[in-house]
Amino acid sequence: MTEPKTKVLLSREEIAQKVKHLAGEVSRDYSGKTPLLICVLKGAVVFLSDLMRFLDIPVEIDFMAVSSYGKSTHTSGVVRILKDLEGSIEGKDVIIIEDIVDTGLTLDYLRENLLSRNPRSLKIAALLDKPERRKVQIEPDYRGFYIPDEFVVGYGLDFNEKYRNLPHISVLLEFE
Repeated sequence: MTEPKTKVLLSREEIAQKVKHLAGEVSRDYSGKTPLLICVLKGAVVFLSDLMRFLDIPVEIDFMAVSSYGKSTHTSGVVRILKDLEGSIEGKDVIIIEDIVDTGLTLDYLRENLLSRNPRSLKIAALLDKPERRKVQIEPDYRGFYIPDEFVVGYGLDFNEKYRNLPHISVLLEFE
């Protein structure tokens, strides 16, 4: 794969330090509990993997795949569930693990959908947050970084299914 034309926004080291910090917060807040981490595929899988390794509490994991982007760099606003959870979340402490909060439309839909399934509690952990793009009022409970309104790739985030494997988060300067 050819290296894309990018500008590094967050280094591998900065990301690792922040993920370790977030894991400390989650471990403290859920001490004595076993939260269910719901990873929003595909972008959040790297964040989930690293976060889990830093946690010092037992956890369960499950996965959901939702789509509102398709092959575009802008959300369509129409959310589709492509893969649902394997089991019930009723009575469980749930943390949605998300790569980025942008307009908030997808995450708001997901939050409402999961709340209708009667979890004991529901929180959101997002590695990246672009608050100036927000179209609905939604805030992560655990936030890694505020980032500018630019299209980013790497560390699980993609453009047209490419660049997820970059070890850092970069602004994509040139689109194919």
